[in-house]
Amino acid sequence: MDSIPMMDSQGAPLDAIEITGIRCYGYTGYFPEERVLGQWFELDLTIWMNLALTGADDQLEHTLNYADVVERVTTLLETSRFKTIERLNSVIIEAVLAFEPVRTVRSRLVKVSPPIARFQGRIAIAMTRSRSACS
Repeated sequence: MDSIPMMDSQGAPLDAIEITGIRCYGYTGYFPEERVLGQWFELDLTIWMNLALTGADDQLEHTLNYADVVERVTTLLETSRFKTIERLNSVIIEAVLAFEPVRTVRSRLVKVSPPIARFQGRIAIAMTRSRSACS
C-alpha cells in the first residue's frame, strides 16, 4: 500500500501487517436512509509495528493477533451510525491504535455504492495516523 518506510521514535524502521478486503454491511452515511437501510463498505488496513522479536522467536504473544483486529473493526463497521465515513474511519484507526504493539495505521475505507445520481464509482477515504499523533 505505502512505499515510504515508517520509523519508530528512535528512527528504527517498522514492519507492516496488511489486512485487506474486509467487507461489511454498515449504517454510516449522510442521508437518513443510509443509516437505516445500510450499504456495503470495504476496508484495507496497513499496521506498522516492530515484528523483529516475533520473526526471531515465533511467539504469537510478541506480535499482533490480526484476528482480534478484524473482529474489532468488523463490529465498528457493522454497528456504527455516523454521518460521515471520515468519522467512521477515524474511529477505526483509534480502535486499531489501541492495540499495544501498533505504532501507525493506514486505513482506506470505501463506500462501495454511494447514493449519488449518475455515479457508478466508489468513494474512498484514506487516513494515516500514529500513536503519538492520537495520544
